[in-house]
Amino acid sequence: MNEWLAIVVAHVVTIIQAMALVVVVFGTLQAFAHSVRAMFRPSPGGGDFHAGYIRFARWLIAGLTFQLAADIVQTAFAPSWDEVGQLAAIAAIRAFINYFLEHDLAQEEKRRRAAQSSPPDRGADTQKAI
Repeated sequence: MNEWLAIVVAHVVTIIQAMALVVVVFGTLQAFAHSVRAMFRPSPGGGDFHAGYIRFARWLIAGLTFQLAADIVQTAFAPSWDEVGQLAAIAAIRAFINYFLEHDLAQEEKRRRAAQSSPPDRGADTQKAI
């Protein structure tokens, strides 16, 4: 029974890692295409490029989450403490990266909300009317 379970876990881990790879590759290709467009059609203040970075960060977070899930499944059936330690180190590094990506996304969301809730510049409207 244990051998059968180990085979199933190995396949499940491979499938989850493949899903993570697809997510990261797709996000990377999308970010690359967006960056090239932003270079040829720059926006004021680099807002278009920054929006692409935020979208890419979301793809990376999704990919890291899948990889972390694969690590957790694999760790549950790791045969030695060395492998458990290696997987724990990898999971910690991924969690660390994920934390800072999430933090960056949260800061960007706060900036976006602040920009949307700020009152419009009345001076510009007055000058247009004159």
